[in-house]
Amino acid sequence: MTDDSTGSAPGAAPIAVSPNNPCPFLRALVANGYVGGHIVPLSKIAGTIELASGEVGASKIAVWLKTFGVAQMANGNPLKSFIFGAVLDELRNGPLDKHGAGSRILGVDAQVHEDEIERLASFGQECNNPAGGTERGLTAKQIDAFMAANMKRAGDAARFYYPKLMEKEWPVLLDFMGKGEGDQRYLSVADVRTLIVDRRLPDRVTARLPKP
Repeated sequence: MTDDSTGSAPGAAPIAVSPNNPCPFLRALVANGYVGGHIVPLSKIAGTIELASGEVGASKIAVWLKTFGVAQMANGNPLKSFIFGAVLDELRNGPLDKHGAGSRILGVDAQVHEDEIERLASFGQECNNPAGGTERGLTAKQIDAFMAANMKRAGDAARFYYPKLMEKEWPVLLDFMGKGEGDQRYLSVADVRTLIVDRRLPDRVTARLPKP
């Protein structure tokens, strides 16, 4: 099954994305043709995200290894995933699904909840854009506060290991897509909206990737 609103690879027809792929970053990669939407070799996922990270040297290798490990666990059968690859359109209800304990921006039907984007923005502040002007964004501390609030909101539905899962989500987006340096580095709410609603990565991220 696929949803109707899709991204597109340059010069190609739009690529639909399954609602059973709940990861915004992976959805953008699929929608724009950087990886397939069904079974994808772990090395392909790890290599693509390694390039998207912009890291170099040992940090680049660390991104590859962490991504490979997470992708191997995502469907709940590490050996099968290691041999055949991760099934990206079967991630929903898998080991990494937090069942409503996350941001809730993307529903189980892959529809975007605009009020949850506004809630995300409420945890942030006006940040100085290195390109000029200001925009709404969240620093690392504000992202931590947002994730803690998500856990509290989930109540008894939250599991003790969810914070570990969250560390591989919003903080990673800050690393990959953030603007600025040091404590002033922030994740733009506008970029989050583009990522989730339009399934497009910022140009500064796609510039690191080969043509889809």
